[in-house]
This record gives sequence, C-alpha cells and structure tokens, in this order.
Amino acid sequence: KSPFKYWDNNVLGTLNLLKVMDIFNCRTIVFSSSATIYGNNSKPLKEDFEIKPINPYGHTKASVEYLLESVFKSDENRWRIANLRYFNPIGAHKSGLIGEDPLRNLSNLFPYICLVAKGKFEILNVFGKDWPTFDGTCVRDYIHVVDLANAHVKTLDYLFDNEPEIIKINIGTGIGTSVLELIHTFQEVNKCKIPYRFCDRRIGDVPTLVADNSRALNLLKWEPYRTIKDMCLDGWNWNTLNPDGYKE
Repeated sequence: KSPFKYWDNNVLGTLNLLKVMDIFNCRTIVFSSSATIYGNNSKPLKEDFEIKPINPYGHTKASVEYLLESVFKSDENRWRIANLRYFNPIGAHKSGLIGEDPLRNLSNLFPYICLVAKGKFEILNVFGKDWPTFDGTCVRDYIHVVDLANAHVKTLDYLFDNEPEIIKINIGTGIGTSVLELIHTFQEVNKCKIPYRFCDRRIGDVPTLVADNSRALNLLKWEPYRTIKDMCLDGWNWNTLNPDGYKE
C-alpha cells in the first residue's frame, strides 16, 4: 500500500547513510535485513537460497543487500558488512521498561494480539485458515527481541575481530510457530482470552518462513535462549506496565 515510503526510507535512506559513512571513514555496518527477501519456500531457509521477494517491503530489503554488495566490492579491504536477515522479532525486555509501541495501523500479529488482550480491539483477524500448513494458518519463526539484540552485539564483535568481509546471516530460532499456536500460547501463559475470527488471506503473505540458523550458531557463537512462552510473557508484561505505550 505504501511503496513510496518503503523505497524512500529503506533504499534511499541507506544510500544516503552509506555516502556519509564513506566520507567519514566509518565502514562497518550491520544491516537489518529480513526473511521476506526469500519469498515463498516451505523448507528451513538457508542464506544461499534464491532471493525472490513477493512484496515491496521484501524488494526494498533485497535491494539494500544488493547495494551493500556493490559497496563492499568497491573497496574490499575496508568495508565490514553484515546483513542480518531477521525472522519475526516479538516480546519485550523482561524488566517491562522497553517494549514495542506501534504508532500507526498494525499489520504485525503480536502487537495486534496485545491490543485485543487490552480491549483496544474487540477481535483478532486471522488471515486465512487454508494455508498448506499443519493447522491451516501461517507459520513463522518468532524470535525474542532480546535474543535479536544479542545477535547484533555478537555480529559487531565478529566484524571487528576479523578481516573486512560481507556476511549474510539468518537470525531466527529455527522453530516454526503457527498463528493459532501463538494465540493459544499467549492465552495460556498470560491467563487471558483472545477472541479471533478467520478472514481472507492477505496479498503478499507466504505460508511458512522458518530459519536455518546454523550459520549464526557456528559463525557468531550466538544462540537464541528464550522460548515462545518467554516472548508472550515479556511482551504482555510490557503492555500491562505501559498501557498507553510511551505516551506517559
């Protein structure tokens, strides 16, 4: 719906950043890429799989990866670049002090679940119940946002400790969770009810996105420790402690 915003922010914004970095001899960067660049593939996704996004968001992320590849090849002795291909970060810091406060209309599942649990929305829309998955709903690889943050630290350590290179790494748990499983887990651990209804599929969705995270485990010596239950508990804790987000 908003291709101009995505292309301007993700691609033009990155291009301008890289220009300024080059001027000031700052040539180490960790890019927040995305699993959406892989497109539709039911197998655990490896970094050498075909790049074939099916929506504008994925196209912009893939384009930035191509841009970074070009920048690296222009001066291979000085650039240190990591493309971290996020899967689905959710949750919040365990303290409840830092969490997700979406400012615009929601398209991501977890914040939507939290708003329904808080009573801000009456019902959760589940987009499709006839996907080729074990329960008919989309399967995603959810990762705790703190595990994701730790992956950034490990990645920077790796880049600083090694010779200049460009690396591409999946950041996920390697475990698939369906929409219905996420809803039921959230209800179970937080002792609340999430009313939901099935709607038509969304254009641009794919049935399954799960990481093969073996490169991250081996190269970065990183590991995701937090479970889907931890994600639901910590995410809801942030919401209950901050019912109006950061406004207060």
